[in-house]
This record gives sequence, structure tokens and C-alpha cells, in this order.
Amino acid sequence: MTKTTATIATEHGWKYVQQLCKHWSHKLEVELGENRATVRFPEAVAEMSADDAALTVVIEASSPEVLERMQGVVSSHLDRFAFREAPLPFEWTAA
Repeated sequence: MTKTTATIATEHGWKYVQQLCKHWSHKLEVELGENRATVRFPEAVAEMSADDAALTVVIEASSPEVLERMQGVVSSHLDRFAFREAPLPFEWTAA
């Protein structure tokens, strides 16, 4: 398993996470808690959390190739919901 993390400065992170989880809940297993969410993909898991200043995304995947693909999937979807401040400045760091 490979893992990566990105923290994005935004005051609206939790709103974006909620919208994204609602969008994905039709096809994927989604757990939405208080300021924390988990989305289970076939070969990866994305954990997202937010506070008043930032959105943090952690992705764990079965291989480096899947991890790279999931970084694009998660960031592009979050950018759709954050259209007023997109593109969000994702800087992925190996965890």
C-alpha cells in the first residue's frame, strides 16, 4: 500500500467534502462524520478532514499507479465543488 497527503488552505473545506461525499455516495461506500469523511474505492481509500483553515486529504492505494490516478480523481472532483476558488493548490506528499 502506498499513501499520500495534501493539505489545502481553504475556509470552505468541510462544505466541499460534504458535497463530494454526497456525489460519490451513489456509487461508493462513504462514511461521513463530524469534520471527517472516508470514501472507499475498489483499490484505494480517501480520508478527508477539514477545519476552519484547511482541508486535508489522505489517500492510501494498492499501488503507486493507482495512487497517482486517485490523486487526480480526488483533486479534480474537489475542484468542481470549489469552483469559486479552483483550482485548489494540491501539493501531494508521500506519507
